[in-house]
Amino acid sequence: MSPMPDTAPTTLIESAIPATAELAVDRFALQTLCWRDDGGQLRTDPRADRLAGDTSDLDPQALLDYLFFHAIPAPRTVFRGVHRLPAGHSAQWDGGALHVQAPRPPAFAPDHSRSFDAWRDEFRGALKAAVADALHGGEGPAACFLSGGTDSSTVAGMIGVVTGEPAQTYSIGFEAEGYDEMAYARIAAKHFGTRHHEHYVTPDQLVRAIPAVAAWYDQPFGNSSAVPAFICAQVARADGVTRLLAGDGGDELFGGNTRYAKQKVFEAYGAIPGALRNTLLEPLLQGSPLGALPLLRKGRSYLEQARVPLPARLHMYNLLLRLGVDEVLEPDFLAAVDLDDPLRQCQAVWNATGDAGTVNRMLAFDWRYTLAESDIPKVRETTALAGVEVRYPLLDERLVALSLRLPEDMKLRGLKLRWFFKEALRGFLPDAILKKKKQGFGLPFGVWLTRHQPLRALAEDSVRSFATRGVVRPAFVSALFDQHLHQHPGYYGEMVWILMMLEQWLRAHAPRYTFRS
Repeated sequence: MSPMPDTAPTTLIESAIPATAELAVDRFALQTLCWRDDGGQLRTDPRADRLAGDTSDLDPQALLDYLFFHAIPAPRTVFRGVHRLPAGHSAQWDGGALHVQAPRPPAFAPDHSRSFDAWRDEFRGALKAAVADALHGGEGPAACFLSGGTDSSTVAGMIGVVTGEPAQTYSIGFEAEGYDEMAYARIAAKHFGTRHHEHYVTPDQLVRAIPAVAAWYDQPFGNSSAVPAFICAQVARADGVTRLLAGDGGDELFGGNTRYAKQKVFEAYGAIPGALRNTLLEPLLQGSPLGALPLLRKGRSYLEQARVPLPARLHMYNLLLRLGVDEVLEPDFLAAVDLDDPLRQCQAVWNATGDAGTVNRMLAFDWRYTLAESDIPKVRETTALAGVEVRYPLLDERLVALSLRLPEDMKLRGLKLRWFFKEALRGFLPDAILKKKKQGFGLPFGVWLTRHQPLRALAEDSVRSFATRGVVRPAFVSALFDQHLHQHPGYYGEMVWILMMLEQWLRAHAPRYTFRS
C-alpha cells in the first residue's frame, strides 16, 4: 500500500455505542466520505483504500466505470463492500444498516425582474466576500493557480482587491504547440501586478511524477491534468506556500463549458416541424447514400446526435465506446459486467436535476460528474500530495445561490458562453482573457509519447503489464502502440494514459490483481 495522508483517521462507529449516526457530504464533495458495514459496525473514512485494508478484492463493474468515466463515480468504489457517499447526499445509521438519502433537485428559481446592474453588483460583492473567506486564517502569502483562463484570472485579481497586495500566482506551461497558454497567464499577471511564477513541465518530470500521483489516490483516477496540477502545487510548496486558491467551479455555475452551447444547437432540432424532419431531413441524411457525401456528412452527424436525448448524447464520443468495447475488453471481463450501467448512472443523476431548463440541468449534472467526480478530486488530492491546502472561492455558497437565481439566458446568451460572468467583470479582467477560448492545464502526453523514449517506456511497460490482468485485450494494446498512437497521438494517447494510470495504481494498491470470472 502507498503512504497515506496523516489527516482524517478511520472512525469506528460501534453498532450499539452510538446506536445511531448521521453522515453527510457537501454538494460538490469538497470533502469525501467512504463507508462500509462490517457485520453491524459502521466504519467511515475519507479514503476507500483505508477501509479496504490489504484486500485486493476489486469490483469489475468499478473498473468498467473507470474506463468509461476515467474515474469511479460514487456510490461505487473500486473495492467490493466499500462505498462512497455521493456529493450532496446524507445518510442515517440505525445500528444495523445505513440508509442513504438523495438530495432534492437544485432549487433553480430564475429571477427575470432584476436589472443587469443589480446582478453585477451582487455578483462582484459575493465574489469579493468568497475570496476574502478563502484567504481567512491562512499563513504566509496569498497564492493561487493561474492558468490564464477566466476563473483563475478572476481569483488572482480579486486577491489583490481583498488584501491590497498582489497575489502570488503559479502557472504551468508545456513546450508543445497547441498546448501552452502561458501567454494568457502572463497577460493576467501583468494586468493585476501579481508576483508571477512559471514552470514548464518536462517529459522527464512526468516520468518521475506519474507513479507517485497514481499511487496517492485511494482508487484509480485518470484525469490527465492531475500530474501538472501536482507539479504546480509542488513548485508553490517549494516557495513556502501552504495554501492555494483554485478557480474551479466558474464554468459549472455560470455556463462556461463548450458543450452547453453545443447541446443548445442540438436541442434546436426538436423545433423543426416533424413533417420536415420525417419526410426530408432524416431520409436524405440517414436513409440515403447522399448523407455520406462530404458536404452532407456533418449534417448526418448532427442528426445522429440530435436524435439522442440528454444525457446519453453527452457520451456519444466516449473514448471506450468509440474504440469499441469488443475491441478493447476481454470477453470474460465483458461477460461479467453490465455495459449499460454507466449510462444508467448518468440517467439517474440527470433525472435528479429536476425540471429547470436544459442549461441549468446540464450545470447541475456537471456539479456531480465534472466537479465532484473529476475536477475537485484532481485538485484536492494533488495539492494534498504536495503538502498544500486548497480552497475554492468560486464554489462559495453565495455564488451558488446567485447562480440558482440567475436566468438561463444570462448564463448562455445565444451561443455565448458565461455571458453574464464576463460582462459583469468587463473592465476588471483584461479583454484578451475575456475573449480567449477555454484550455486549462492540457497535457501533451500523446505527443510526448512519440518523442520521448523514457516516457514511452514507462507507458508501454505499464499498459502491456495491465494487458496481462485479464481486463483488456493484449491485441488491442499491441495495436495501440504499434499502429494507432503514431497515427493520432493526441486521441489514442488518452487511452494510453487511462490504462497506464490504472496499472500504476494497481502496482501500489493491488499488485497481484487479475480478473477472474
